[in-house]
This record gives sequence, C-alpha cells and structure tokens, in this order.
Amino acid sequence: MSNSQQPDRAAGTQAPATPSSTGPLSGEAFTSPAFLGNRDGSRWSDPKSLTDQDWRRELTSEEFRVLRQAGTERAYTGEYWDMHTEGVYECRACGTELFTSREKFDSHCGWPSFWAPAAEGKVRYLHDRTFGMDRVEVRCATCDSHLGHVFEGEGYGTPTDQRYCINSISLRLVKADDSE
Repeated sequence: MSNSQQPDRAAGTQAPATPSSTGPLSGEAFTSPAFLGNRDGSRWSDPKSLTDQDWRRELTSEEFRVLRQAGTERAYTGEYWDMHTEGVYECRACGTELFTSREKFDSHCGWPSFWAPAAEGKVRYLHDRTFGMDRVEVRCATCDSHLGHVFEGEGYGTPTDQRYCINSISLRLVKADDSE
C-alpha cells in the first residue's frame, strides 16, 4: 500500500483505501447475528448508523476508548497477544470475522499480530499521522471500529511481510471447537 492510496485520518478523510467495490462499504446490509445491540436487525441493521451514545451502551468504557476513539491498550496486557488457540477472530463491536489463527504469528510486540486479514474487504485502511507518526490504521470495514495498525518491511518471515498489530480488546476469539 502506498501512502497515496491511504486516506488521511489526521485530516479527517474517511474514504476506504481497499480496492474492493463490494462488501460492507458498498452499501450491503449488515447481517451478522453476532452484532451487539438489537440482534434481530430491526433497529440497527447498519452499525455505521450507531451514535457514540449507542456504542457507549453496548461497549465497556475501555472497549469504547479503543474501538470508537482509536485508543491503544497497553502492550502485553490483552488477552490474545500470546494466544495460540485455533479459531476466528471477530470484531468485538460487530462480530465481523476479521482474522484467523492461521494468519496469526508471534511478533513479540505485545499485541496480537497477523500477516493478513481473513479476506479482502474485511478491513479498511486510513493514513494515520497522529502523535507525530506516519502509520496505516486498520479499521473494521463493517462498523468502522479501530483495530490497530499495519506495518510493512519489518523483516518477519511471513508471506506478506506485513504485521497487522491489533488490540486484543478489538477482537473476540471464536475457538474452532466452539464454532461447530
């Protein structure tokens, strides 16, 4: 990903950087049964329509700080940073499947690390220039919740040479043996 393809979070640009024109950002209805709130979809069929007040009712204060205000949990404190259990990692806010244990690897950075999302279009990217840094923020494409950042060229022996550094509190693990 080049910087020219990334929206600029510091400047307030919200356009997706993924090349896909299908999926949640194209206007498809949200249908995940794991979505918090009104699970039958009668009231909140589109999680992007939720207000901060709605999210505050659905999330803990720490979840809200990270997922909705682009915060970061402290390194080595999240529940998944050293987890090796097989399964699917969903967005804690809306239930969208984001990553799997097949793409998870030990980066020893203190947060869960993945070398790719579960599928194209599951996440979106923003150019993040906050705190004097130049990074690429990763957000859930379905509900626009902050997940973490993606870094390239760090020398990890992964197929993509990328490290999706994701906050544990942004994820929920559905274990492989629980999903059957």
